[in-house]
Amino acid sequence: MNLSIENLKRYKDVVWLLAKYGRSDLVKQAGLEGALSDDEDLSEENIKEAGELAEDLEELGGTYIKLGQLLSTRADLLPPAYLKALERLQDDVAPFSYEEVEEIIQNELGVRISRLFAEFDKTPLAAASLGQVHRASLRSGKPVVVKVQRPDIRKQVVMDLNSLEEVAELLDEHTDVGKRYEFHRTLSELRKSLLRELDYRREASNLVTIAENLKEFKNIVVPAPIDDYTTSKVLTMEYIVGKKITELTPLAIIDLDTKPLAEELFHAYLKQILVDGFFHADPHPGNLYITDSKQIALLDMGMTGRIMSGFQDNLLNLLLGVSEGRGEDVAKVAMKMGEEKENFDKSEFMRRIGDLVGSHRGTEFQRVDAGTVVLEITKISAETGFRLPPEFTMIAKAMLNLDRVVYTLDPDFNPNESIKRHATEVISDQVLEDVTPGAVLSNVLEVKEFAENLPSRINNILDVIGNNELKVDVDAIDEHTLMTAFEKIANRITMGLILAALVVAASLMMRIESSLTLFGYPAIALILFLFAALGGIALIINIIWMDKFKDGK
Repeated sequence: MNLSIENLKRYKDVVWLLAKYGRSDLVKQAGLEGALSDDEDLSEENIKEAGELAEDLEELGGTYIKLGQLLSTRADLLPPAYLKALERLQDDVAPFSYEEVEEIIQNELGVRISRLFAEFDKTPLAAASLGQVHRASLRSGKPVVVKVQRPDIRKQVVMDLNSLEEVAELLDEHTDVGKRYEFHRTLSELRKSLLRELDYRREASNLVTIAENLKEFKNIVVPAPIDDYTTSKVLTMEYIVGKKITELTPLAIIDLDTKPLAEELFHAYLKQILVDGFFHADPHPGNLYITDSKQIALLDMGMTGRIMSGFQDNLLNLLLGVSEGRGEDVAKVAMKMGEEKENFDKSEFMRRIGDLVGSHRGTEFQRVDAGTVVLEITKISAETGFRLPPEFTMIAKAMLNLDRVVYTLDPDFNPNESIKRHATEVISDQVLEDVTPGAVLSNVLEVKEFAENLPSRINNILDVIGNNELKVDVDAIDEHTLMTAFEKIANRITMGLILAALVVAASLMMRIESSLTLFGYPAIALILFLFAALGGIALIINIIWMDKFKDGK
Protein backbone atom coordinates (compact mmCIF):
# COMPACT_ATOMS: atom_id res chain seq x y z
CA MET A 1 0.00 0.00 0.00
CA ASN A 2 1.33 3.48 -0.91
CA LEU A 3 1.12 6.37 1.50
CA SER A 4 -0.05 9.73 0.14
CA ILE A 5 2.60 12.42 -0.02
CA GLU A 6 0.16 15.18 1.00
CA ASN A 7 -0.57 13.36 4.26
CA LEU A 8 3.07 12.89 5.23
CA LYS A 9 2.84 15.35 8.16
CA ARG A 10 -0.16 13.47 9.57
CA TYR A 11 1.57 10.10 9.15
CA LYS A 12 4.44 11.51 11.14
CA ASP A 13 2.06 12.52 13.95
CA VAL A 14 0.59 9.01 14.17
CA VAL A 15 3.95 7.26 14.05
CA TRP A 16 5.35 9.67 16.64
CA LEU A 17 2.49 8.83 19.01
CA LEU A 18 3.04 5.08 18.57
CA ALA A 19 6.76 5.44 19.15
CA LYS A 20 6.48 7.75 22.14
CA TYR A 21 3.96 5.62 23.98
CA GLY A 22 5.73 2.33 23.79
CA ARG A 23 4.68 0.83 20.46
CA SER A 24 7.85 1.36 18.49
CA ASP A 25 7.61 -2.37 17.72
CA LEU A 26 4.52 -1.64 15.60
CA VAL A 27 6.35 1.17 13.80
CA LYS A 28 9.23 -1.14 12.88
CA GLN A 29 7.06 -4.12 11.90
CA ALA A 30 4.94 -1.92 9.60
CA GLY A 31 8.04 -0.33 8.04
CA LEU A 32 7.10 3.20 9.09
CA GLU A 33 10.43 4.31 10.55
CA GLY A 34 10.91 6.60 7.56
CA ALA A 35 8.03 8.78 8.68
CA LEU A 36 10.09 10.03 11.61
CA SER A 37 12.95 12.52 11.60
CA ASP A 38 16.43 11.38 12.56
CA ASP A 39 16.29 13.30 15.83
CA GLU A 40 13.10 11.54 17.00
CA ASP A 41 14.07 8.66 19.24
CA LEU A 42 12.00 5.43 19.10
CA SER A 43 13.16 4.45 22.57
CA GLU A 44 10.46 3.71 25.12
CA GLU A 45 12.49 5.76 27.60
CA ASN A 46 10.63 8.82 26.23
CA ILE A 47 7.46 7.71 28.01
CA LYS A 48 6.82 9.80 31.13
CA GLU A 49 3.28 9.80 32.40
CA ALA A 50 0.11 8.48 30.82
CA GLY A 51 -1.37 11.97 31.20
CA GLU A 52 0.96 13.22 28.47
CA LEU A 53 -0.98 11.19 25.92
CA ALA A 54 -4.13 13.21 26.55
CA GLU A 55 -2.15 16.46 26.23
CA ASP A 56 -0.55 15.33 22.97
CA LEU A 57 -3.91 14.35 21.49
CA GLU A 58 -5.36 17.75 22.42
CA GLU A 59 -2.49 19.51 20.66
CA LEU A 60 -3.04 17.45 17.49
CA GLY A 61 -6.63 18.65 17.11
CA GLY A 62 -10.26 17.61 17.10
CA THR A 63 -9.95 14.29 15.28
CA TYR A 64 -7.33 13.07 17.72
CA ILE A 65 -9.38 14.24 20.70
CA LYS A 66 -12.29 12.14 19.45
CA LEU A 67 -9.89 9.27 18.86
CA GLY A 68 -8.69 9.60 22.45
CA GLN A 69 -12.27 9.51 23.72
CA LEU A 70 -12.83 6.33 21.72
CA LEU A 71 -9.59 4.78 23.02
CA SER A 72 -10.63 5.56 26.61
CA THR A 73 -13.13 2.70 26.31
CA ARG A 74 -10.73 0.23 24.71
CA ALA A 75 -9.46 -1.79 27.64
CA ASP A 76 -8.31 -4.33 25.07
CA LEU A 77 -5.83 -1.84 23.56
CA LEU A 78 -4.50 0.27 26.45
CA PRO A 79 -3.48 -0.37 30.07
CA PRO A 80 -5.60 1.09 32.91
CA ALA A 81 -3.30 4.09 33.50
CA TYR A 82 -3.81 5.30 29.94
CA LEU A 83 -7.55 4.65 29.99
CA LYS A 84 -7.86 6.78 33.10
CA ALA A 85 -5.77 9.57 31.59
CA LEU A 86 -7.93 9.68 28.45
CA GLU A 87 -11.15 9.86 30.43
CA ARG A 88 -10.56 13.57 31.09
CA LEU A 89 -10.74 14.40 27.36
CA GLN A 90 -14.06 16.25 27.41
CA ASP A 91 -13.44 18.53 24.42
CA ASP A 92 -12.50 21.59 26.48
CA VAL A 93 -10.29 23.47 24.00
CA ALA A 94 -9.54 27.07 23.03
CA PRO A 95 -12.41 28.93 21.28
CA PHE A 96 -12.24 30.46 17.82
CA SER A 97 -12.92 34.14 17.21
CA TYR A 98 -16.31 35.86 17.28
CA GLU A 99 -15.67 37.24 13.79
CA GLU A 100 -15.53 33.70 12.46
CA VAL A 101 -18.70 32.82 14.39
CA GLU A 102 -20.48 35.79 12.85
CA GLU A 103 -19.35 34.88 9.33
CA ILE A 104 -20.43 31.23 9.66
CA ILE A 105 -23.90 32.11 11.02
CA GLN A 106 -24.47 34.71 8.31
CA ASN A 107 -23.39 32.32 5.53
CA GLU A 108 -25.52 29.48 6.91
CA LEU A 109 -28.69 31.38 7.82
CA GLY A 110 -28.42 34.15 5.24
CA VAL A 111 -29.03 36.95 7.76
CA ARG A 112 -26.79 39.02 10.04
CA ILE A 113 -26.64 38.01 13.72
CA SER A 114 -28.08 41.37 14.77
CA ARG A 115 -31.27 40.63 12.81
CA LEU A 116 -31.59 37.03 13.94
CA PHE A 117 -31.11 37.52 17.66
CA ALA A 118 -32.09 40.20 20.14
CA GLU A 119 -28.92 39.37 22.11
CA PHE A 120 -25.86 37.28 21.27
CA ASP A 121 -23.04 36.73 23.77
CA LYS A 122 -19.70 37.06 22.01
CA THR A 123 -17.95 34.98 24.69
CA PRO A 124 -18.73 31.26 24.24
CA LEU A 125 -20.19 29.20 27.08
CA ALA A 126 -17.97 26.29 26.04
CA ALA A 127 -15.57 25.44 23.23
CA ALA A 128 -15.04 21.91 21.94
CA SER A 129 -12.93 20.28 19.26
CA LEU A 130 -15.68 20.43 16.62
CA GLY A 131 -17.54 23.60 17.61
CA GLN A 132 -18.48 26.04 20.36
CA VAL A 133 -21.66 27.25 22.07
CA HIS A 134 -22.89 30.81 22.61
CA ARG A 135 -25.80 32.14 24.65
CA ALA A 136 -28.37 34.23 22.79
CA SER A 137 -32.01 35.24 22.80
CA LEU A 138 -34.46 35.26 19.92
CA ARG A 139 -36.40 38.33 18.86
CA SER A 140 -39.32 36.91 20.84
CA GLY A 141 -37.17 37.02 23.99
CA LYS A 142 -36.83 33.23 24.20
CA PRO A 143 -33.37 32.30 25.62
CA VAL A 144 -31.40 29.89 23.40
CA VAL A 145 -27.91 28.53 22.86
CA VAL A 146 -26.28 28.53 19.45
CA LYS A 147 -23.78 25.80 18.56
CA VAL A 148 -21.42 26.84 15.75
CA GLN A 149 -19.10 24.47 13.92
CA ARG A 150 -15.38 25.29 13.73
CA PRO A 151 -14.21 26.76 10.41
CA ASP A 152 -13.07 24.11 7.89
CA ILE A 153 -13.27 21.41 10.57
CA ARG A 154 -14.91 18.90 8.20
CA LYS A 155 -12.03 19.16 5.72
CA GLN A 156 -9.47 18.77 8.51
CA VAL A 157 -11.31 15.77 10.02
CA VAL A 158 -11.55 13.99 6.66
CA MET A 159 -7.83 14.47 5.98
CA ASP A 160 -6.89 13.30 9.48
CA LEU A 161 -9.13 10.25 9.17
CA ASN A 162 -7.69 9.35 5.77
CA SER A 163 -4.15 9.37 7.11
CA LEU A 164 -5.12 7.47 10.27
CA GLU A 165 -6.92 4.79 8.27
CA GLU A 166 -4.00 4.32 5.91
CA VAL A 167 -1.61 3.82 8.83
CA ALA A 168 -4.16 1.49 10.46
CA GLU A 169 -4.29 -0.62 7.30
CA LEU A 170 -0.50 -0.96 7.36
CA LEU A 171 -0.57 -2.02 11.00
CA ASP A 172 -3.34 -4.56 10.34
CA GLU A 173 -1.46 -6.06 7.39
CA HIS A 174 2.06 -6.15 8.82
CA THR A 175 1.81 -6.53 12.61
CA ASP A 176 0.44 -9.29 14.81
CA VAL A 177 -1.20 -6.74 17.11
CA GLY A 178 -2.93 -5.12 14.14
CA LYS A 179 -4.30 -8.46 12.95
CA ARG A 180 -5.60 -9.17 16.43
CA TYR A 181 -7.21 -5.81 17.20
CA GLU A 182 -8.19 -4.70 13.67
CA PHE A 183 -7.34 -1.00 13.97
CA HIS A 184 -8.92 -0.22 10.61
CA ARG A 185 -12.35 -1.35 11.85
CA THR A 186 -11.98 0.99 14.83
CA LEU A 187 -11.08 3.90 12.56
CA SER A 188 -14.00 3.14 10.24
CA GLU A 189 -16.39 3.41 13.15
CA LEU A 190 -14.73 6.66 14.24
CA ARG A 191 -15.22 8.02 10.72
CA LYS A 192 -18.94 7.21 10.74
CA SER A 193 -19.41 8.70 14.19
CA LEU A 194 -17.48 11.91 13.46
CA LEU A 195 -19.13 12.63 10.11
CA ARG A 196 -22.57 12.14 11.68
CA GLU A 197 -21.56 14.46 14.51
CA LEU A 198 -20.53 17.15 12.01
CA ASP A 199 -24.09 17.36 10.64
CA TYR A 200 -26.01 19.49 13.14
CA ARG A 201 -29.31 18.78 11.36
CA ARG A 202 -28.92 15.16 12.38
CA GLU A 203 -28.25 16.24 15.97
CA ALA A 204 -31.41 18.36 15.92
CA SER A 205 -33.36 15.30 14.78
CA ASN A 206 -31.75 13.26 17.56
CA LEU A 207 -32.91 15.82 20.15
CA VAL A 208 -36.51 15.51 18.98
CA THR A 209 -36.44 11.69 18.83
CA ILE A 210 -34.90 11.13 22.25
CA ALA A 211 -37.16 13.76 23.86
CA GLU A 212 -40.18 11.90 22.49
CA ASN A 213 -38.85 8.51 23.61
CA LEU A 214 -38.21 9.78 27.16
CA LYS A 215 -41.38 11.81 27.64
CA GLU A 216 -42.60 9.40 30.35
CA PHE A 217 -39.62 10.35 32.56
CA LYS A 218 -40.78 13.56 34.23
CA ASN A 219 -37.39 14.39 35.77
CA ILE A 220 -35.46 14.18 32.49
CA VAL A 221 -35.50 16.99 29.92
CA VAL A 222 -33.96 17.37 26.47
CA PRO A 223 -33.62 20.83 24.87
CA ALA A 224 -35.78 21.34 21.78
CA PRO A 225 -34.08 22.58 18.57
CA ILE A 226 -35.21 25.75 16.80
CA ASP A 227 -35.61 24.46 13.24
CA ASP A 228 -35.60 27.82 11.44
CA TYR A 229 -32.25 28.67 13.05
CA THR A 230 -30.56 25.32 12.37
CA THR A 231 -28.38 24.13 9.47
CA SER A 232 -25.62 21.55 9.05
CA LYS A 233 -23.13 23.96 10.72
CA VAL A 234 -25.36 25.92 13.11
CA LEU A 235 -27.62 24.40 15.75
CA THR A 236 -29.95 26.60 17.80
CA MET A 237 -31.82 25.06 20.74
CA GLU A 238 -33.53 25.94 23.99
CA TYR A 239 -31.33 27.23 26.78
CA ILE A 240 -31.58 25.12 29.92
CA VAL A 241 -30.41 26.79 33.11
CA GLY A 242 -28.38 24.52 35.36
CA LYS A 243 -24.93 23.20 36.14
CA LYS A 244 -22.86 20.14 35.30
CA ILE A 245 -23.36 17.17 37.58
CA THR A 246 -19.62 17.19 38.25
CA GLU A 247 -19.88 20.73 39.63
CA LEU A 248 -22.33 19.75 42.37
CA THR A 249 -20.91 19.83 45.90
CA PRO A 250 -21.68 16.98 48.33
CA LEU A 251 -23.92 19.36 50.27
CA ALA A 252 -25.82 20.30 47.10
CA ILE A 253 -26.35 16.62 46.29
CA ILE A 254 -27.84 16.05 49.75
CA ASP A 255 -30.11 19.10 49.43
CA LEU A 256 -31.34 18.03 45.99
CA ASP A 257 -32.14 14.45 47.07
CA THR A 258 -30.53 13.04 43.94
CA LYS A 259 -31.09 9.32 44.66
CA PRO A 260 -34.43 9.20 42.79
CA LEU A 261 -32.76 11.09 39.94
CA ALA A 262 -30.02 8.46 39.70
CA GLU A 263 -32.61 5.67 39.52
CA GLU A 264 -34.70 7.46 36.88
CA LEU A 265 -31.66 8.32 34.78
CA PHE A 266 -30.42 4.73 34.79
CA HIS A 267 -33.91 3.46 33.94
CA ALA A 268 -34.15 5.97 31.07
CA TYR A 269 -30.94 4.67 29.51
CA LEU A 270 -32.08 1.06 29.88
CA LYS A 271 -35.21 2.01 27.96
CA GLN A 272 -33.22 3.79 25.26
CA ILE A 273 -30.87 0.86 24.75
CA LEU A 274 -33.13 -2.15 25.33
CA VAL A 275 -36.53 -0.88 24.12
CA ASP A 276 -36.15 2.08 21.76
CA GLY A 277 -32.96 0.80 20.11
CA PHE A 278 -31.79 4.42 19.79
CA PHE A 279 -29.70 5.93 22.58
CA HIS A 280 -27.53 8.85 23.63
CA ALA A 281 -24.09 7.27 23.34
CA ASP A 282 -22.06 9.89 25.24
CA PRO A 283 -23.59 10.48 28.69
CA HIS A 284 -20.36 11.66 30.32
CA PRO A 285 -20.77 14.10 33.26
CA GLY A 286 -20.09 17.12 31.06
CA ASN A 287 -23.16 16.36 28.95
CA LEU A 288 -25.59 16.00 31.84
CA TYR A 289 -26.84 19.01 33.83
CA ILE A 290 -28.91 19.45 36.95
CA THR A 291 -31.44 22.16 36.14
CA ASP A 292 -32.74 24.83 38.49
CA SER A 293 -36.02 22.88 38.57
CA LYS A 294 -34.14 19.82 39.93
CA GLN A 295 -34.34 17.81 36.73
CA ILE A 296 -31.61 16.16 34.67
CA ALA A 297 -30.95 17.68 31.24
CA LEU A 298 -29.38 15.53 28.50
CA LEU A 299 -27.20 17.65 26.20
CA ASP A 300 -25.03 17.12 23.12
CA MET A 301 -26.85 14.50 21.05
CA GLY A 302 -24.22 14.43 18.30
CA MET A 303 -23.12 10.91 19.26
CA THR A 304 -25.96 8.39 19.25
CA GLY A 305 -26.23 4.65 18.71
CA ARG A 306 -28.80 2.44 17.03
CA ILE A 307 -29.26 -1.30 17.64
CA MET A 308 -31.64 -3.95 16.32
CA SER A 309 -34.18 -5.94 18.34
CA GLY A 310 -32.24 -9.22 18.18
CA PHE A 311 -29.17 -7.49 19.60
CA GLN A 312 -31.35 -5.93 22.32
CA ASP A 313 -32.61 -9.35 23.46
CA ASN A 314 -29.07 -10.73 23.70
CA LEU A 315 -27.85 -7.61 25.50
CA LEU A 316 -30.62 -7.87 28.09
CA ASN A 317 -29.72 -11.51 28.69
CA LEU A 318 -26.08 -10.54 29.03
CA LEU A 319 -26.79 -7.76 31.53
CA LEU A 320 -29.02 -10.04 33.60
CA GLY A 321 -26.28 -12.66 33.58
CA VAL A 322 -23.76 -10.06 34.72
CA SER A 323 -26.07 -8.77 37.45
CA GLU A 324 -26.63 -12.31 38.78
CA GLY A 325 -23.03 -13.50 38.44
CA ARG A 326 -23.79 -16.24 35.84
CA GLY A 327 -20.45 -16.30 34.03
CA GLU A 328 -21.08 -19.24 31.69
CA ASP A 329 -24.38 -17.79 30.50
CA VAL A 330 -22.73 -14.41 29.88
CA ALA A 331 -20.04 -16.08 27.74
CA LYS A 332 -22.63 -17.97 25.68
CA VAL A 333 -24.72 -14.85 25.09
CA ALA A 334 -21.62 -12.85 24.12
CA MET A 335 -20.80 -15.49 21.51
CA LYS A 336 -24.25 -14.98 19.96
CA MET A 337 -23.53 -11.27 19.56
CA GLY A 338 -20.35 -11.50 17.50
CA GLU A 339 -18.36 -13.77 15.20
CA GLU A 340 -15.35 -16.02 15.51
CA LYS A 341 -12.02 -15.24 13.88
CA GLU A 342 -9.75 -17.92 12.48
CA ASN A 343 -7.66 -18.05 15.66
CA PHE A 344 -10.62 -18.05 18.08
CA ASP A 345 -9.85 -19.89 21.34
CA LYS A 346 -13.33 -20.81 22.54
CA SER A 347 -12.28 -22.57 25.75
CA GLU A 348 -10.09 -19.63 26.81
CA PHE A 349 -12.91 -17.19 25.95
CA MET A 350 -15.44 -19.14 28.04
CA ARG A 351 -13.02 -19.58 30.93
CA ARG A 352 -11.96 -15.94 31.18
CA ILE A 353 -15.46 -14.48 30.95
CA GLY A 354 -16.66 -17.08 33.47
CA ASP A 355 -13.84 -16.05 35.80
CA LEU A 356 -14.56 -12.33 35.24
CA VAL A 357 -18.22 -12.59 36.17
CA GLY A 358 -17.94 -15.42 38.65
CA SER A 359 -15.19 -13.74 40.67
CA HIS A 360 -17.67 -11.01 41.59
CA ARG A 361 -20.54 -13.28 42.59
CA GLY A 362 -22.06 -12.48 45.95
CA THR A 363 -22.13 -9.33 48.02
CA GLU A 364 -19.01 -7.84 46.45
CA PHE A 365 -20.58 -7.95 42.99
CA GLN A 366 -23.17 -5.38 44.02
CA ARG A 367 -20.54 -2.66 43.70
CA VAL A 368 -19.16 -3.81 40.35
CA ASP A 369 -20.11 -1.49 37.49
CA ALA A 370 -21.98 -3.31 34.75
CA GLY A 371 -20.28 -0.98 32.26
CA THR A 372 -16.84 -2.01 33.50
CA VAL A 373 -17.65 -5.71 33.14
CA VAL A 374 -19.05 -5.20 29.64
CA LEU A 375 -15.89 -3.27 28.73
CA GLU A 376 -13.72 -6.10 30.07
CA ILE A 377 -15.63 -8.52 27.84
CA THR A 378 -14.44 -6.54 24.79
CA LYS A 379 -10.85 -6.93 26.00
CA ILE A 380 -11.18 -10.68 26.51
CA SER A 381 -12.82 -11.02 23.09
CA ALA A 382 -9.96 -9.27 21.30
CA GLU A 383 -7.32 -11.31 23.12
CA THR A 384 -8.97 -14.66 22.37
CA GLY A 385 -9.80 -14.03 18.70
CA PHE A 386 -13.48 -13.15 18.91
CA ARG A 387 -14.99 -10.15 17.08
CA LEU A 388 -17.77 -8.25 18.81
CA PRO A 389 -19.84 -5.75 16.77
CA PRO A 390 -19.05 -2.01 17.03
CA GLU A 391 -22.36 -1.43 18.82
CA PHE A 392 -21.06 -3.47 21.74
CA THR A 393 -18.14 -1.10 22.34
CA MET A 394 -20.41 1.93 22.01
CA ILE A 395 -22.82 0.50 24.59
CA ALA A 396 -19.91 -0.33 26.90
CA LYS A 397 -18.74 3.28 26.67
CA ALA A 398 -22.23 4.63 27.33
CA MET A 399 -22.73 2.38 30.35
CA LEU A 400 -19.28 3.16 31.73
CA ASN A 401 -20.00 6.91 31.62
CA LEU A 402 -23.49 6.34 32.98
CA ASP A 403 -22.14 4.40 35.95
CA ARG A 404 -19.94 7.38 36.89
CA VAL A 405 -22.85 9.79 36.67
CA VAL A 406 -25.25 7.75 38.79
CA TYR A 407 -22.54 7.19 41.42
CA THR A 408 -22.04 10.95 41.57
CA LEU A 409 -25.77 11.40 42.17
CA ASP A 410 -26.02 8.44 44.56
CA PRO A 411 -22.80 6.90 45.91
CA ASP A 412 -24.80 3.89 47.13
CA PHE A 413 -26.49 3.23 43.80
CA ASN A 414 -26.54 -0.44 42.73
CA PRO A 415 -26.77 -0.72 38.93
CA ASN A 416 -27.09 -4.50 38.98
CA GLU A 417 -30.12 -4.42 41.27
CA SER A 418 -31.61 -1.70 39.07
CA ILE A 419 -31.17 -3.89 35.98
CA LYS A 420 -32.95 -6.80 37.67
CA ARG A 421 -35.64 -4.51 39.05
CA HIS A 422 -36.48 -3.04 35.64
CA ALA A 423 -35.98 -6.19 33.54
CA THR A 424 -39.66 -7.20 33.69
CA GLU A 425 -40.78 -3.72 32.66
CA VAL A 426 -38.24 -3.66 29.83
CA ILE A 427 -39.48 -6.99 28.49
CA SER A 428 -43.10 -5.77 28.67
CA ASP A 429 -42.15 -2.62 26.79
CA GLN A 430 -40.37 -4.72 24.15
CA VAL A 431 -43.51 -6.82 23.65
CA LEU A 432 -45.68 -3.71 23.31
CA GLU A 433 -43.18 -2.21 20.87
CA ASP A 434 -43.47 -5.34 18.73
CA VAL A 435 -47.29 -5.28 18.81
CA THR A 436 -47.58 -2.51 16.26
CA PRO A 437 -50.31 -2.29 13.59
CA GLY A 438 -47.72 -3.20 10.96
CA ALA A 439 -46.48 -6.24 12.87
CA VAL A 440 -50.02 -7.44 13.59
CA LEU A 441 -51.05 -6.97 9.96
CA SER A 442 -47.97 -8.90 8.86
CA ASN A 443 -49.00 -11.81 11.08
CA VAL A 444 -52.57 -11.57 9.80
CA LEU A 445 -51.31 -11.73 6.21
CA GLU A 446 -49.27 -14.84 7.03
CA VAL A 447 -52.35 -16.48 8.57
CA LYS A 448 -54.40 -15.38 5.53
CA GLU A 449 -51.82 -16.89 3.16
CA PHE A 450 -51.80 -20.11 5.17
CA ALA A 451 -55.63 -20.28 5.11
CA GLU A 452 -55.76 -19.58 1.36
CA ASN A 453 -53.21 -22.27 0.53
CA LEU A 454 -54.50 -24.86 2.99
CA PRO A 455 -57.40 -26.21 0.82
CA SER A 456 -55.21 -26.71 -2.26
CA ARG A 457 -52.51 -28.38 -0.19
CA ILE A 458 -55.07 -30.71 1.42
CA ASN A 459 -56.47 -31.50 -2.06
CA ASN A 460 -52.99 -32.35 -3.27
CA ILE A 461 -52.49 -34.68 -0.33
CA LEU A 462 -55.90 -36.33 -0.93
CA ASP A 463 -55.15 -36.71 -4.66
CA VAL A 464 -51.91 -38.46 -3.82
CA ILE A 465 -53.77 -40.74 -1.41
CA GLY A 466 -56.63 -41.34 -3.88
CA ASN A 467 -54.23 -42.28 -6.67
CA ASN A 468 -52.51 -44.69 -4.35
CA GLU A 469 -49.27 -42.74 -4.71
CA LEU A 470 -48.68 -42.09 -1.01
CA LYS A 471 -45.60 -43.86 0.25
CA VAL A 472 -44.72 -44.16 3.91
CA ASP A 473 -41.63 -45.93 5.18
CA VAL A 474 -42.65 -47.77 8.31
CA ASP A 475 -40.27 -49.72 10.48
CA ALA A 476 -42.17 -52.30 12.63
CA ILE A 477 -45.27 -50.10 13.06
CA ASP A 478 -48.79 -51.46 12.45
CA GLU A 479 -51.62 -49.55 10.82
CA HIS A 480 -53.40 -48.70 14.07
CA THR A 481 -50.27 -47.18 15.59
CA LEU A 482 -49.64 -45.15 12.44
CA MET A 483 -53.19 -43.70 12.37
CA THR A 484 -52.95 -42.85 16.06
CA ALA A 485 -49.74 -40.92 15.40
CA PHE A 486 -51.41 -39.02 12.53
CA GLU A 487 -54.33 -38.13 14.79
CA LYS A 488 -51.93 -36.76 17.41
CA ILE A 489 -50.21 -34.61 14.82
CA ALA A 490 -53.49 -33.33 13.36
CA ASN A 491 -54.90 -32.53 16.80
CA ARG A 492 -51.81 -30.62 17.82
CA ILE A 493 -51.67 -28.67 14.57
CA THR A 494 -55.32 -27.73 14.99
CA MET A 495 -54.76 -26.71 18.59
CA GLY A 496 -51.74 -24.64 17.57
CA LEU A 497 -53.72 -22.84 14.88
CA ILE A 498 -56.51 -22.02 17.35
CA LEU A 499 -53.99 -20.66 19.87
CA ALA A 500 -52.29 -18.61 17.14
CA ALA A 501 -55.64 -17.18 16.10
CA LEU A 502 -56.38 -16.23 19.72
CA VAL A 503 -53.04 -14.42 20.03
CA VAL A 504 -53.58 -12.54 16.74
CA ALA A 505 -57.13 -11.58 17.74
CA ALA A 506 -55.97 -10.42 21.18
CA SER A 507 -53.13 -8.39 19.63
CA LEU A 508 -55.58 -6.64 17.29
CA MET A 509 -58.01 -5.89 20.11
CA MET A 510 -55.23 -4.62 22.41
CA ARG A 511 -55.08 -1.44 20.31
CA ILE A 512 -58.86 -0.86 20.54
CA GLU A 513 -59.93 1.43 23.38
CA SER A 514 -62.52 -0.14 25.68
CA SER A 515 -64.31 0.96 28.82
CA LEU A 516 -64.05 -2.59 30.15
CA THR A 517 -60.45 -3.05 31.33
CA LEU A 518 -58.34 -5.32 33.51
CA PHE A 519 -55.06 -4.03 34.96
CA GLY A 520 -55.27 -1.10 32.55
CA TYR A 521 -55.64 -3.28 29.40
CA PRO A 522 -58.80 -4.10 27.35
CA ALA A 523 -60.54 -6.93 29.21
CA ILE A 524 -61.51 -9.02 26.17
CA ALA A 525 -57.97 -8.87 24.72
CA LEU A 526 -56.49 -9.84 28.09
CA ILE A 527 -58.93 -12.76 28.42
CA LEU A 528 -58.03 -13.99 24.95
CA PHE A 529 -54.32 -13.80 25.86
CA LEU A 530 -55.12 -15.76 29.05
CA PHE A 531 -56.99 -18.47 27.13
CA ALA A 532 -54.09 -18.69 24.66
CA ALA A 533 -51.59 -19.03 27.53
CA LEU A 534 -53.67 -21.69 29.30
CA GLY A 535 -54.16 -23.54 26.03
CA GLY A 536 -50.44 -23.42 25.33
CA ILE A 537 -49.66 -24.79 28.80
CA ALA A 538 -52.24 -27.54 28.33
CA LEU A 539 -50.75 -28.43 24.94
CA ILE A 540 -47.24 -28.63 26.40
CA ILE A 541 -48.44 -30.84 29.28
CA ASN A 542 -50.27 -33.06 26.80
CA ILE A 543 -47.17 -33.39 24.64
CA ILE A 544 -44.96 -34.25 27.61
CA TRP A 545 -47.51 -36.70 29.07
CA MET A 546 -48.45 -38.44 25.81
CA ASP A 547 -44.99 -38.57 24.24
CA LYS A 548 -42.88 -39.38 27.27
CA PHE A 549 -44.52 -40.46 30.49
CA LYS A 550 -47.43 -42.39 28.98
CA ASP A 551 -45.11 -44.21 26.59
CA GLY A 552 -42.84 -45.09 29.49
CA LYS A 553 -39.80 -43.17 28.20
